[in-house]
Amino acid sequence: MHHEELASLQRPRYGSIVDDERISAEEMDERRRQNIAYEYLCHLEEAKRWMEVCLEEELPPTTELEEGLRNGVYLAKLAKFFAPNVVSDKKIYDVEQARYKRSGLHFRHTDNTVQWLRAMESIGLPKIFYPETTDVYDRKNIPRMIYCIHALSLYLFKLGLAPQIQDLLGKVDFTEEEISNMRKELEKYGIQMPSFSKIGGILASELSVDEAALHAAVIAINEAIERRRAEQTIAALRNPNAMLINVDEELAQDYQNELFEAKRRKESNARLKNGTISEEERDVYEELLTQAEIQGNINKINIHIALVQVNEAIDQQDEVALMAGLNRPALSLFEVLPQNSLWYLLQLCDSKEQKMQIAGVPNMLDKSEIQKEVSVANAEAEAHKLKLIAVDNINTAIRNSDPSKTLVALMKPEAQLPVVHSFAAAVYQTELFNLQQQNAVNYLAHDELSIAVEMLSAVVLLNQALENKDILMIKNHLRNPCIGFNNLEEESFQRYADTLLSIKSEASSQGQDYLSWNDIQNCIDMVTMQIQEENERIIAVGHINEAIDQGNPEKTLEALLLPTAKLQDVRPVNARHYQDVLYHAKAQKCKESQDESELLWLDEIQKGISDANNNIKEAAVLAVGTSMINKSLEKGDSQPILMLLQSKFGLRVIPECAETYFRNLSEAKKLKTVEGSNESPWIKLVMKNMYHYYYNVETEEGSCVAPEGVVPKTSWLTGEEIQSIVGQVTADYNREQLWLANESLIVQLQARARGFLVRKNYQERKAYLQNQEPSAIKIQAFWRGFKQRKSYVDRLKVLQGNVAAIVKIQSWAKMWLAKRAYRKRLQYFKDHNDEIVKIQAFLRANKAREDYRILTGAENPPLTVLRKFAYLLDQSDLDFQEELEVTRLREEVVTKIRSNQQLEKDLNLMDIKIGLLVKNRITLQDVVLHSKKLNKKSKSRLEEMVMVDKQGIKGLSKERRKKLEAYQHLFYLLQTNPMYLAKLIFQMPQNKSTKFMDTVIFTLYNYASNQREEYLLLKLFKTALEEEINSKVDQIQDIVTGNPTVIKMVVSFNRGARGQNTLRQLLAPVVKEIMEDKSLIINTSPVNVYKSWVNQLEMQSGEASKLPYDVTTEQALTHTEVVNKLESSIQSLRAVTDKVLASIFSSLNMMPYGMRYIAKVLKSSLHEKFPDATEDELLKIVGNLLYYRYMNPAIVAPDGFDIIDMTAGGQIHPDQRRNLGCVAKVLQHAASNKLFEGESEHLSSMNTYLSQTYQKFRNFFQAACDVPEPEEKFNIDEYSDMVTLSKPVIYISIEEIINTHSLLLEHQDAIAAEPNDLLNELLEGLGPVPDVESFLGEGAVDPNDPNRESTLTQLAKTEISLSLTNKYELREGEDQDLKSLMIKTKRLIVDVIRTQPGDTLLEILETPATAQQESEHLKLVEKRAILNSKTPDKMKPSQSVFEDGQLPIEQKKRKIQRNLRTLEQAGLVSSATKYQEIINEIAKDIRNQRRYRHHRKAELVKLQQTLNALNSKTAFYEEQINYYNTYIKTCLDNLTRKNSRRSIKLDGKEEVKGSKKLKQVSLKYTAARLHEKGVILEIEDLQTNQFKNVMFDITPGEEVGDFEIKAKFLGVEMEKVQLHFQDLLQMQYEGVAVMKMFDKAKVNVNLLIFLLNKKFYGK
Repeated sequence: MHHEELASLQRPRYGSIVDDERISAEEMDERRRQNIAYEYLCHLEEAKRWMEVCLEEELPPTTELEEGLRNGVYLAKLAKFFAPNVVSDKKIYDVEQARYKRSGLHFRHTDNTVQWLRAMESIGLPKIFYPETTDVYDRKNIPRMIYCIHALSLYLFKLGLAPQIQDLLGKVDFTEEEISNMRKELEKYGIQMPSFSKIGGILASELSVDEAALHAAVIAINEAIERRRAEQTIAALRNPNAMLINVDEELAQDYQNELFEAKRRKESNARLKNGTISEEERDVYEELLTQAEIQGNINKINIHIALVQVNEAIDQQDEVALMAGLNRPALSLFEVLPQNSLWYLLQLCDSKEQKMQIAGVPNMLDKSEIQKEVSVANAEAEAHKLKLIAVDNINTAIRNSDPSKTLVALMKPEAQLPVVHSFAAAVYQTELFNLQQQNAVNYLAHDELSIAVEMLSAVVLLNQALENKDILMIKNHLRNPCIGFNNLEEESFQRYADTLLSIKSEASSQGQDYLSWNDIQNCIDMVTMQIQEENERIIAVGHINEAIDQGNPEKTLEALLLPTAKLQDVRPVNARHYQDVLYHAKAQKCKESQDESELLWLDEIQKGISDANNNIKEAAVLAVGTSMINKSLEKGDSQPILMLLQSKFGLRVIPECAETYFRNLSEAKKLKTVEGSNESPWIKLVMKNMYHYYYNVETEEGSCVAPEGVVPKTSWLTGEEIQSIVGQVTADYNREQLWLANESLIVQLQARARGFLVRKNYQERKAYLQNQEPSAIKIQAFWRGFKQRKSYVDRLKVLQGNVAAIVKIQSWAKMWLAKRAYRKRLQYFKDHNDEIVKIQAFLRANKAREDYRILTGAENPPLTVLRKFAYLLDQSDLDFQEELEVTRLREEVVTKIRSNQQLEKDLNLMDIKIGLLVKNRITLQDVVLHSKKLNKKSKSRLEEMVMVDKQGIKGLSKERRKKLEAYQHLFYLLQTNPMYLAKLIFQMPQNKSTKFMDTVIFTLYNYASNQREEYLLLKLFKTALEEEINSKVDQIQDIVTGNPTVIKMVVSFNRGARGQNTLRQLLAPVVKEIMEDKSLIINTSPVNVYKSWVNQLEMQSGEASKLPYDVTTEQALTHTEVVNKLESSIQSLRAVTDKVLASIFSSLNMMPYGMRYIAKVLKSSLHEKFPDATEDELLKIVGNLLYYRYMNPAIVAPDGFDIIDMTAGGQIHPDQRRNLGCVAKVLQHAASNKLFEGESEHLSSMNTYLSQTYQKFRNFFQAACDVPEPEEKFNIDEYSDMVTLSKPVIYISIEEIINTHSLLLEHQDAIAAEPNDLLNELLEGLGPVPDVESFLGEGAVDPNDPNRESTLTQLAKTEISLSLTNKYELREGEDQDLKSLMIKTKRLIVDVIRTQPGDTLLEILETPATAQQESEHLKLVEKRAILNSKTPDKMKPSQSVFEDGQLPIEQKKRKIQRNLRTLEQAGLVSSATKYQEIINEIAKDIRNQRRYRHHRKAELVKLQQTLNALNSKTAFYEEQINYYNTYIKTCLDNLTRKNSRRSIKLDGKEEVKGSKKLKQVSLKYTAARLHEKGVILEIEDLQTNQFKNVMFDITPGEEVGDFEIKAKFLGVEMEKVQLHFQDLLQMQYEGVAVMKMFDKAKVNVNLLIFLLNKKFYGK
């Protein structure tokens, strides 16, 4: 983006002119702005590089630096750099800027800027340089912040706390685009760029020094530097006027060299900066070193020397020299403590060594590094000290055997021990006590404690995990190196955990809650041993598998007998069978897994051994049985056969078959016997169909190994044959018995089988027929077709033979049908004659509606349609009557409004007078006097209202009437040209402009009593608001923080008589609901809740409460009753607020159009002036208008805005008022999106609710601004007055006319600057401002009347009516106003087309009228003349208009043609379109006439409603006056009756009863007695036991409610004070609980009121 200029050649500044080119002023201004932007970018780059040096981190690029500094993080880090004792990392919000990068700015980022400002204040930087927080956060004035950074750099350089900032002007480059963008940003700020070059002078002046002496001393130093004599330079530096500090004479030459180089650099920069300036114009002061720069360079040398000394001391390990260096003033190190010198040396040595290792070469420690290491060393030294104390406390607690104290001592952070768990206090105490007893000195050092606690904590956590059965946590704790277990194997952690869980469960069942370290270690050793044994068995299993693979039974047996295998029931005699079984099992396993390397597992080997043993056992039993059966068969003995089959073979035999068994077995044996065979005694059996077993029948010996040379017997039955034969016999017998038992079932089965076969054949035949159904149908269809065709051919032959007869029959039939239909239709019409008439009428009406639709909707309505509706432009008698009624009601409404306003002011004054009287019977004199004046004003006002109709123009002389007509012209001009009044408002002071608005302006527009006046008033509001925003609003928030005149005027108008009903309809229902809810109590202030509670207790008991009076919010919230009331209030507040919101949001269309339109104007005007403003900012301003200014006061004080009906003397209860106030406060925060913070932190639970409600308000404000323009809303423009029936009338007092005239003359130059302005002409015609007497004429007031002045004042308030007219209407022969000419032409065209038809206007004008048409036109003219004679003067048209209407039809045509040519030349109409433009205008007038009649009817209803409301309000005011009179009379009676020492007359004077004035009764109390009563709380500088020597004398004054209190000490009168009871009541109302008397005594206000009421008023 930019780079430093490396070339040493001088170059021009950006945008400077270096040749003789001539440029324009605009180009010069453009270059000037570009120069400013370039210089500001240079200053940004300077600030960026300086901050990077200080912070040692990279900042955002220069063009993004402004945005990067808004969050204040870099500023807060800078504050930590120069004021670490004020700002720390913990105080910096979002120090890593993670939140800022994720979601942008947060309001808490402003805390960082505040920390920066506080840090600058702590070091003494003058506040003249400080920016505002909003300048940074809201980016309102970023140059101000950069300016402050420059001033800060110079100030820190002078203090020696930071390096000097560089001067980069002309040394860095920026692109054209970057400079242009910055220029645009600066133009958005709209501020004057601060002068960076004057920072040094401003800093010097702000630091209160002798500028002349300082200036001379600085020049002398610069001159000495130039002479390059070190001794002269040091002398100049030591001049006291130079105000330089820390100047060391031993460093004179160093100072000289450094200052000389600095001066050369500054001179070079100045020449580069001012390269285009001639030598004569060059400012030498820009080349001199300033006092701050001199001090900065001195500090630089001092710091360098001090750093050298410190680094040398570190290198030499010299503790004394190090402390001397650290204490040098030049370094300005914080908190260098002598006792920590060794710590400093060690810490600094380590730091320097680390720095050297990183850099690879020896490096010096700089100041910031030294300060950092000093702070670290201090912290470590302090921590070590506290650690030793903590260890002593731990050993003491362990000796005392108190687990709780031991736990507290262990948990102290000063002890620097590992984490201690509070739930295991007893474990720590027991184990550490045992460990302490084992120590030789009975004392555990920190290292021993640390190791022990770390191990115990780990064991405790492991026990907790065991209790929770959390396997994962158990494993993690076992892995913890702190626990120190031995023999742990990573792969065995699951076994450890399972075993520990079982041991823990067993220990818990025996009452042991805790497994010690030894218990856990023993468990680990046990599991390890088990795992070792398992590994050995695995090895043995491997040997066994190897032996099996070798096929050697002996080796297999040897492997099976290994002790480590721990196999059961291994018999050596079965070794061969073991080999066979295991080999087969292994082969089967390899086959199933398809893996030849599969091994038999231990359980599989054990199963194989068991299976082999069982096989041999079963084979032996079977062999014995086989031998015995064969022997029995040889002997022919059948008796043992059954028994042997059951016992040896385990077969289920049937006794009935015994002979069969024997016979079949014998037969089978005979078949196997072979004669002469030589058989051995061995028989062979097969086990499991695969293993052989040999049995000697003689020796009864069995073996799995075949005997050598022996042939087994073949003549004997084998076991399998025996079992097969016996099984077959048993099965045959069982089957025979089964058939015999179920013979009937077999018969049924056969029957069912036969039925099934029959049904099957039937279903097959049926399916065949169904499949052939289409073929059958086709055959039938062919046959029927044949028969039908034959019949048709026969019939056709008959008809063809009789054609003539058939034709004749058809003609007769058709004729008869036609006659019947005709007669039926004719009869239908006769029967429905009425309906047909209605249909015809409907068609005609439909045609008329279609014509009117064309008239109103078509872009170019035809003339034929226009003629049908031209009669609507005529004025009927009803129009005149309604117009007169509107005028009358408007006059009454305006008069009533003015009357009620004055009455309300008087009643408000009466309220103020009677305010405190509600609670105390005092100060009645002023109240009685004002009451008499109020009654008198009310009567005179009624008389004035009766006389209003008698006043007016006709009641004055001819001369006076001309004067008033001139005023009519003036007020018409003011009314229709809002710019005059808008300028006049801002020329007057605000107090005068407010009164002017309330009287003259609203009167001039008749309080917007009709659409025309509302339209004009809104135009005034719009013009004035735009003028005020453009001229007076500098920042967008000025609308909110200030009190804009126009906004105040708009709100006042719409809350007054005009918009009062709207507010009532909008808010009355929900406000009444809130007020009528007696159970609703909302108080969100903890302090107020607390104080009201205390006040209530004291007023009820008459005794002082023991609770303190002045508490903070936090203290108030410590009371349960306050918290409960607050929580209940918040819940109720949300519910009630939702109701109010629903009422507001659902009533958008009820809001006055004027308020919504002004909100729209406000939003658009602010957006135009502040284009960078966000939509949220604009909508907040709109919300401030619509809610805060318009609705909020009505919610807070509904009685003051007639939202609710109040009876005379009635008032809102304080609880109701507070409820409404709380609701209004929440709505106000929600409308402005302001959260509860700071003092309202106790309401922060509602912040989410506020944010949600703001979004609803935002949508509401957007919708409120969506309204049409007034021209569209009211269908009115500036020319509408020329076609209205009646002239506008206003009702204004003579005093207001005179004041307006005076103000116009006073500010004439400002509001009508042009000499030919119409206002100047009118004011010149009016002449000077008249007084009341000259205005009314001579003789209006008797000169000899003693009350002449009051009479004139009363007459000045007389109201008169002015019919406003335009003095500058178009006269005959003038061509000034084409619009007026257009209107007159339209009138003439309407007269012509009503009597003469035609398709186009041009056709009508060129076609002569017939005699009949002229006759019809003449009748129309005569009818209009008669109607005009009956029309009131104020409603008659102008004379020129009337004369035009009386012309004959042909003359009207000629005049129309002349006018059309004029209008065509002006471009308003065109003959090419046959003057369709003027036809369209007439159609528009017809539509407007209809709308105007509808609006007039609506206005009549609205005016009557407004008048009724005003009458009701007047009646309420009169009722209020009567109530006040009754109240005052009651007060007088009560005071006269109860206070016998005085009475009050109606004139306010006191009357003394009897001949003598009664003596005043006084009360005397000692301070001790008042202290007992709680009235006196304390007396400064006086002990309580001395209160008995103080006497207070309380004496009533001459005026009721005044008291004189004297204080005496030991009988000597010390002081006295006047006390007003009204002041006490006011303090009680404001919540002041304690007041000071005599500036020493603190008095309880509540109890003092209680005492005075009781003693003087009998309460």
